[in-house]
Amino acid sequence: MNRLGTILVVIGFGIFLAIPFLTEHNVSDSFITKEYNSEERAKLASSAYTSILNQDITTWKLLATTDEAIALVNKSVIDTYGFSGEDIIRLENLAHNNSLNAQSIEALWGKGNFKVEAFKNYGSWLFDREFSSDEELESNIKQVTNNIAQYEVIPKKGIDKYAAKSLKYSISKHSITGLLQNNAVLFLLLTFGLTAIGGLLMLQVFMDEKPGIKNNGIFFHPAKARKWLGIIIGTLLISFYILLYFFPEYMGGWIRIVDPISYKLNGSEAGQFFLYGFMYTTSMLVMGARMMAKYRHNKYQLIRTGSVMFFQTIFAFLIPEILVRLNQPYFDFKNAWPLDYDFFFDFELQKLIAGGNLGMFMLVWGIAFSLIGVPIFTYFYGKRWYCSWVCGCGGLAETIGDPFRQLSDKSLRAWKIERYMIYSVLVFAVVMTVGVLYTYFTGASELLGINTFSMRQVYGAFIGAGFSGVVGTGFYPLMGNRVWCRFGCPLAAYMGIVQKIKSRFRITTNGGQCISCGNCSTYCEMGIDVRSYAQRGENIVRASCVGCGVCAAVCPRGVLKLENDSPTNRVNTTNFVRR
Repeated sequence: MNRLGTILVVIGFGIFLAIPFLTEHNVSDSFITKEYNSEERAKLASSAYTSILNQDITTWKLLATTDEAIALVNKSVIDTYGFSGEDIIRLENLAHNNSLNAQSIEALWGKGNFKVEAFKNYGSWLFDREFSSDEELESNIKQVTNNIAQYEVIPKKGIDKYAAKSLKYSISKHSITGLLQNNAVLFLLLTFGLTAIGGLLMLQVFMDEKPGIKNNGIFFHPAKARKWLGIIIGTLLISFYILLYFFPEYMGGWIRIVDPISYKLNGSEAGQFFLYGFMYTTSMLVMGARMMAKYRHNKYQLIRTGSVMFFQTIFAFLIPEILVRLNQPYFDFKNAWPLDYDFFFDFELQKLIAGGNLGMFMLVWGIAFSLIGVPIFTYFYGKRWYCSWVCGCGGLAETIGDPFRQLSDKSLRAWKIERYMIYSVLVFAVVMTVGVLYTYFTGASELLGINTFSMRQVYGAFIGAGFSGVVGTGFYPLMGNRVWCRFGCPLAAYMGIVQKIKSRFRITTNGGQCISCGNCSTYCEMGIDVRSYAQRGENIVRASCVGCGVCAAVCPRGVLKLENDSPTNRVNTTNFVRR
């Protein structure tokens, strides 16, 4: 059964990887006009598509052609609406005559003209100003005209980088034809179906063994010890996340095969994040079953694994999609700020406020859950109630990432880096949230000289996408399964402060029973040297501990125990074991 399962996984995953190369596209004049949403833009772009119209082409050819078309559109609009060399000379002449003002430029191009209004917005600081040299005048006017081209002409008349990204994705997705277009369900079964069935069949290897954790060969396995297979898996994960967040236009074929499920759930076609949500949930269910088979001797692990599978499937995937079908705001009731870093963004607040009574309930729930519920639950149960029982990030780490948990660095150096990084991200998240709320309520775009829009862009790109996705999951086979949770999650940092200072949760130890086998430290996904605490008989009270309980599950002597008792009953630690 294990061999058959492996074969099915390889076949299903192989077909999935082949889909981008099998995807064909076909575009027509009417399709181009529709996608560009403007006859003027479509006309400017059409010359780039002439050689590929009504032909079956690859994704790479289509996107390369679309890049050429976008460049043609932008060049044309800059020539039409931007400032030419002759226009710049006219402006310089006005300045030389001390008559560079609103009235004079209106006389040049006419009141209400696009160039006039743009120059008033970006160049009014040059009006009636004296310049020390011709070089200073020329430099300042070119600076203004370049800014107008970048921030006014391209976004309003052409296609800026954000519109270009959306356009390329739409063209790539909607132009799919041929085998993939007509057999989406078949490819869905051949990829996700075969892989899931194969993964479940591979569970037989655990069922054939006696219950308990096996250490045999984990540091020699090619996938579990940073060897060739682990590097390949990590590379594939990193590549997928880069495509997901930064180049979704290359994922059109993959997204197309989950369209049937999307239409059933929310009534509309799938997008890149629907594909991700479906993959995320399916993977957690299959690997969650693996986790249950592996830890079937431990009731706590069975319940905990079942909990994260339930919350991911119902609360993170199904309920939000069904809400969209009911014309309600998309909302994950289990998500909490600051992990849900965009909860306080203007578009999210407006969406919830516009959602009527249910939307207002979601808004109040989100605020209360994040600011009241999280610290209260953490006081009683520590971080484990969320990180190990509810959180989707933690659920992915515990299921898909379980084979790599022994790779977490237990060194003091890693711990120091972890503390600096995770609390830096928390501070960044808090400052960004204060900034976006300040902008929302006051309308001011800057706080203490910092542009709040740029601040949230930077956070979204580097933390929300790069850190939590590309690094946080892609580095499972290289750094262990809790990279994001250890080094970057702001909610983990927030709960960690509560857990360390005021929480009833801790892991108690019975040092007299410890035989120093090291299983507990080996399997600690959070990089805690559990054995050093156990040898001293000291309770483990660490801000980073997520209470997964695996250290207790792998202990052959029952030294470790997860408890929620009065903090006053804790054993005081010594300076020998640093926290």
